Amino acid sequence: MGAQRAGAPGPMSNRSDESVAGHWLLARLGKRVLRPGGVELTRTLLARAELADADVLELAPGLGRTAGEILARGPRSYVGAEADPDAANTVRGVLADRGAKDGTVRVTDAADTGLPDGSRDVVVGEAMLTMQGDAAKHAIVAEAARVLRPGGRYAIHELALTPDDVPEEIGSEIRQSLARSIKVNARPLTIAEWSQLLTEHGLEVDQVATAPMALLQPRRMIADEGLFGALRFAKNVALHRDARKRVLAMRQTFRKHRDRLAAVAIVARKPG
Repeated sequence: MGAQRAGAPGPMSNRSDESVAGHWLLARLGKRVLRPGGVELTRTLLARAELADADVLELAPGLGRTAGEILARGPRSYVGAEADPDAANTVRGVLADRGAKDGTVRVTDAADTGLPDGSRDVVVGEAMLTMQGDAAKHAIVAEAARVLRPGGRYAIHELALTPDDVPEEIGSEIRQSLARSIKVNARPLTIAEWSQLLTEHGLEVDQVATAPMALLQPRRMIADEGLFGALRFAKNVALHRDARKRVLAMRQTFRKHRDRLAAVAIVARKPG
């Protein structure tokens, strides 16, 4: 799904398949799109964020899949803020492959990018706020708001609980089930709560889009990875017993709660 804060194990971690965070396990097995709404919702988000000729900051770019999508839209500049050094090097490779002349990746925390106030037109963060506790969520959103220029856009793609009035006990059960399955203390919010988080930091919600949470469903796998990519992933799952147990457990969790989980993309603006 997302990326991590400083000090957390990244994609090159030596952790076993049984204990590594679920999104990095999927990456080990060859999955490249690790977003809850898939590449289609990512592209919807980026289109609405207005990236052409913009100074863009991406928080926790992970494997660089979205970085490539951002660069394809012709930003003026790109900065990635990635806590894991190995992941940062992976993203640097993406920038080099794309010939990005004004693109850099900083090894730093998403809540402390070191960029000047009001220096970015767009901040993008996908599937990373979900993985944070309440205090960290607020710290990251505050940082995004700080570095945005007036009129700038903060574009997020996250996992959401649905509907907005889902009972608290059910929300808690889903969060606990996700934590057991993906080995990360995932804390998705409802769409109303995601919107409130953004507005509490002075941002104005502009656009909202949703998609089913179908990360490990065959149709979504083919759409995200292509037929050969999906087949390669399936082969790797079949060959690695411990990984297969984890992937099947994750898919079972997503299926069990599919009526209560969705992917949401939100673009919020900093008042100008």
